[in-house]
Amino acid sequence: MRGLGYIEGQTIVLEYRRAAGLQFNDYLAVAEEFVRQRVDIIVASHVTSTLAAKQATQDIPIVFGAFGMDPVELGLAESLARPGYNITGMALQASELSSKRLELIKQIVPTATRIAILLPNIDTWRRYARDHEAPASALGVELLHLEVGGPSDFEMAFDKGMRQQANAMVLTQHSLFYHEAKAIADLSLKYRLPVLSGDTGFAAAGGLINQGPDSHEAWRRSATLVDKILKGAKPGDLPIEQPTKFEVVVNVKTAKAVGVTIPPAVLAQADEVIE
Repeated sequence: MRGLGYIEGQTIVLEYRRAAGLQFNDYLAVAEEFVRQRVDIIVASHVTSTLAAKQATQDIPIVFGAFGMDPVELGLAESLARPGYNITGMALQASELSSKRLELIKQIVPTATRIAILLPNIDTWRRYARDHEAPASALGVELLHLEVGGPSDFEMAFDKGMRQQANAMVLTQHSLFYHEAKAIADLSLKYRLPVLSGDTGFAAAGGLINQGPDSHEAWRRSATLVDKILKGAKPGDLPIEQPTKFEVVVNVKTAKAVGVTIPPAVLAQADEVIE
């Protein structure tokens, strides 16, 4: 918001909250708190928080960050061009991204026959994880779905993945994995398991590779939507946008540590290579 001329504490007040857990009611409690505070706009970082905000209010504008599910299918919008309701934001083409990420990890680990998918134990993410099934089948790869309820479950998930002979892991996109990138990267090194994330910053935190939309750019564009709403626009009239800037960041040091070699073709498409 600073880039749009706002000064925190002077021309705008920002209130940050993280849900106590991962379940819908945890996010609903946060959304209802914001409604009681009569905030002007609610910014939600992912699907569950957006659905919770929508249930909590039909009046306060809601702007959601870039998540990989269809907002129309989820009932968050009437259409991408004209969402209606009190909601707008950023959305990704989930199935296309799922395919690209599986293809990329398969390039890095060409002998992989079983790939673990790490996801929160939430129904919405279970549906999202199913988007990986068709591309996995096309690649001749079996998927192992590993569900977690929080950071304390990470090591158990890695251990289960290794016991079930996973050759690599792909993270679904959730704020939990974004905030806990370092912990997941450390477990990847401990278990020598190649891990791909869609979140910006994963490779910089010590993970093998991240591939997906530049989250910083996505949030800047979300801030532009917030600015338009504060200046009088109706969220339902603002088209839901799609990220246009994507990035691939590879950590070569981590690749050596987990026992894989990054193919030249992957290095060639990388926006950044961490030595």
